[in-house]
Amino acid sequence: MSLATQLLLFADVVNQGSFSKAATLHEMDNSSLSKKIKKLETELGVQLLNRSTRSFSLTSAGEDILKQTTKLSDVLNDIQLIANSYQSQPKGILRITSPIYFGQNYLQPVISRFMTQYPDIQIVHSLDDRKSDIISEQFDIAFRLGKLTESNLIAKKIADTHFILIASNDFIQRHGLPTTPQQLSELPAIVYSNVDLTIDQLQIKSAHKNERFCHYKMQTKYKVSDVKTMINAAKDGIGYALIDLSNLEESLEQQGLVQLLPNMIISRVDTAIYAICPHRKHTMLVKEFIRAVQDHIGTPPLWEMYLSHKETK
Repeated sequence: MSLATQLLLFADVVNQGSFSKAATLHEMDNSSLSKKIKKLETELGVQLLNRSTRSFSLTSAGEDILKQTTKLSDVLNDIQLIANSYQSQPKGILRITSPIYFGQNYLQPVISRFMTQYPDIQIVHSLDDRKSDIISEQFDIAFRLGKLTESNLIAKKIADTHFILIASNDFIQRHGLPTTPQQLSELPAIVYSNVDLTIDQLQIKSAHKNERFCHYKMQTKYKVSDVKTMINAAKDGIGYALIDLSNLEESLEQQGLVQLLPNMIISRVDTAIYAICPHRKHTMLVKEFIRAVQDHIGTPPLWEMYLSHKETK
């Protein structure tokens, strides 16, 4: 194993925060990784890490060598980018992370066509609603829904989207059609909730008046961490649900659903789908995949057609 490879392993241990996570990243066991780091320390003649049974810390030498290893990693990445830029077509491994529902409905069709078009590529697709650390987890692209908060990453907007309120025809027959936010807030709701986020508050204002958003507490009937399950529960009439329009895969009418309060703005957050990359220099593989996703979603995005004309704001 080359010195460069050993140094990059050392950097991954530090960036991941543990030997076990770094070992998993490189598909090796903890003991093998530990031996490689000890071998590196022997070859360099300095101790890089102070180890205890449960944790480690960098020595002074380790801190200085980590800084240089980071520069080395950047140089190696730049070399690979230069080589990739001379390729006639995309090659290599593409690591993607995305929200579960968006990945299932919008990315998978693109991935299938893309891999057929470019048989020399491999794709690793992690579907997870949590926000992954794309640098430490070494993703090439993260597709995210919402408002951007990380200024150190490179973002490309794929399409605009917005929140809507949905309910089944059966739900409306039993509870009546709410015409005001106050009426809606008194009805049973299906609430999205995962480890990082719970959305049980509505921010609503009229789309035709210059007024402030008002906040309403949702009456949680069913709390769930999966958007597809939310939509199915709404179809079953358990409650109304707040979803992003991009979570639809067919029209509301086809699903036996209706949009509630269609003439109101449901959230103060201007949401969109973004492709996030760890650096500005994209490989041909990354560029072509993002372009393929944009072509598939279209302009305006295909989910806009899932609202009937009378429901569109």
